Amino acid sequence: MRKSWRPIRTGEIDLRLEVFRYALLAFAGVIVLKLVVLQIFEHDYYEALASGQHELFQELIPERGDIYLHDYKDETIVPVATNEELAFIWADPRLVKEPDDTAKALGEIFGYDEEAVSALTVRLDQPQDPYEPIERKVDDATLQKILGLNLPGISYVRESSRLYPEPEMSGHVLGFVGANEDGSVSGKYGIEGYFDDVLTGTAGSLRSERDLAGRLIAVADQDLEPAVDGSDVVLTIDRTIQYKACSTLKTAVLKHGAEGGSIIIVAPDTGKILAMCGAPDFDPNHYGEVDSIDVFNNPAIFESYEPGSVFKPITMAAAVDVGAVTPTTTFTDTGSVMVDGWPKPIGNAEGKVYGTVGMTQVLEDSINTGMIFAMRAMGMDVFKQYVHTFGFGVSTGIELETESSGDLSSLDNESEIYSATATFGQGITVTPLQIVMAYAAIANGGILKAPLIVDEIRHPDGTVEKRTPTDVSHVIDSKTARTLSAMLVSVVEYGHGKRAGVPGYYIGGKTGTAQVAKTNGIGYASDNTIGSFAGFGPVEDPKFAMIVRIDNPKDVVWAESTAAPLFGEMAEFLLQYFEVPPVRSIE
Repeated sequence: MRKSWRPIRTGEIDLRLEVFRYALLAFAGVIVLKLVVLQIFEHDYYEALASGQHELFQELIPERGDIYLHDYKDETIVPVATNEELAFIWADPRLVKEPDDTAKALGEIFGYDEEAVSALTVRLDQPQDPYEPIERKVDDATLQKILGLNLPGISYVRESSRLYPEPEMSGHVLGFVGANEDGSVSGKYGIEGYFDDVLTGTAGSLRSERDLAGRLIAVADQDLEPAVDGSDVVLTIDRTIQYKACSTLKTAVLKHGAEGGSIIIVAPDTGKILAMCGAPDFDPNHYGEVDSIDVFNNPAIFESYEPGSVFKPITMAAAVDVGAVTPTTTFTDTGSVMVDGWPKPIGNAEGKVYGTVGMTQVLEDSINTGMIFAMRAMGMDVFKQYVHTFGFGVSTGIELETESSGDLSSLDNESEIYSATATFGQGITVTPLQIVMAYAAIANGGILKAPLIVDEIRHPDGTVEKRTPTDVSHVIDSKTARTLSAMLVSVVEYGHGKRAGVPGYYIGGKTGTAQVAKTNGIGYASDNTIGSFAGFGPVEDPKFAMIVRIDNPKDVVWAESTAAPLFGEMAEFLLQYFEVPPVRSIE
């Protein structure tokens, strides 16, 4: 049966057109809204996506600058921090066929214990894992052993690594290059930390077009910003002197069962640091293997301490310079003296009584009461002024990380007890560097130099930034300096510093056996001392000033048996190294 035909009414046509019109408008609205989102709200995302598909961007890493020591005998410089291309061994566990055998083979090469091998086996036995790091800084000899095994899934890449060729004598001075929380690396401590920006250089970049396969389009526009390599830093330290000083210090610390020690050798006329060592030191190639991060702090500049009697020449220099005393000025020692602000008398070491003595003997026998006499002769304010003028209480400005300034705040008290104890090195704290620079000032005719540890910075463009000696202040008159030098020779010849002397030469210096303040209470520990010896030579034309510090020796107490012999051994070496002829009979 044929259906009957019925014409569409005009009203129905209008309704359908209206629905189509609204649908078209809605569709257009969706398109416009999508375009707004893409072009405005998500513009940066899609621009970066397009850039990633069609542009090549590569960060160009600069080469880190080297650090050098001088070899003044050969007139050469020797690298002590440089860069080396080493291997980074990694694994793709998806390709490792025998995780257990592979871990054992690698463990044998790297010297892993059973626990480390088991842990590596677990990491390699992960079929869905595309990447596992194994070992960094692998040298070529070790790499060849690994490649010879043809282990499936084990690969390597070359990467630049920081190398310290002579780690046994450079840790505290150099510092190290270590990882940051964000995965980057930077210099830490020492020269590496202080000059990190200079050594690092400036990263560059390369931006260019690439095709669909990711290949560089040679004819396309390129935006190249070359990397600027880091600058080289040349230190004032002499390699031979540094090696001798560090090895000798290490031997002395072990001999006396000491907790540690430090030694600094300075050229008095320039302030150049010729050697700086601390013990125990650390290997910057393996800085992560230390038991405590405290070992990273350089004891020569970081560890301030109450210096004890090694400070007495500073007090005497001030009193002589203002004319308050002379080497022959006498006073009568009764073994102790009362001072304002303290209920008990201040006595000499071991309770000794010396009677009537001159100021030279006060230094020779290290008489505490004699130092208080000298301070009273010049006045507390004058004494305090000279202590500051000699550079104590402020950092020296040496270009190394973690320098301490010491503490002279006790001298701000009006009570006499604080100045009285400071005259023989108690109640104030100083660093070994501050002490040796003060002695160097006496050796240098009274002129205090700023310590120099950087000789020059060599920039990649060929320019050289040279450091020059700087006068800090004229602390004492040249005549006073000569007088103090002669008095310090007497200390070595006739006092507690005999073992610091060198036959055939005039050496000046002073011992100091300092007590260590209690960490939990008032007063000093009964079983902890720090022995120091500071001095210079030869007195008539000083080639070096030096301080030796031995921390808490276990076999002997007094510095004349610990620090003084070490000073004497190094002084003899230096005089021979500098080829200084003897000026007196060697008997």
